[in-house]
Amino acid sequence: MVIEFEDGALDTLLAEDPGGPVVMLNLLRFRPDGGRESYQRYVDAVGAVSARHGVQITYLGEGGRALAAEEGQAWDMVLLVRYPSREHFVAMIRDPAYQRIEHLRAEALVEAVLQPTVPVTGAA
Repeated sequence: MVIEFEDGALDTLLAEDPGGPVVMLNLLRFRPDGGRESYQRYVDAVGAVSARHGVQITYLGEGGRALAAEEGQAWDMVLLVRYPSREHFVAMIRDPAYQRIEHLRAEALVEAVLQPTVPVTGAA
């Protein structure tokens, strides 16, 4: 169960930067005892911080039963978030205003995947 970044993860993210925007894939599994509500408090609080860093939510969806996955790999929510660059993402994570509310996200989740993605060029 990984909720928070490992030491050095943000530095590695920047070191592997291909340039341009990044879309973060978020797979979220909420705690059964109020996790969804805590995550909503996080979403309500993070709006002003994320706006300063150019964040755009491109997709938000409720999870469902996985059609092709190992047992236990169904997620409660799927979220795609676009940042103008990896630097913008890291700046937001390191923003003191974000750090004051990040605990709401951690308290909401029992498990999460946060994976940077970049567009495939030449894809139709």
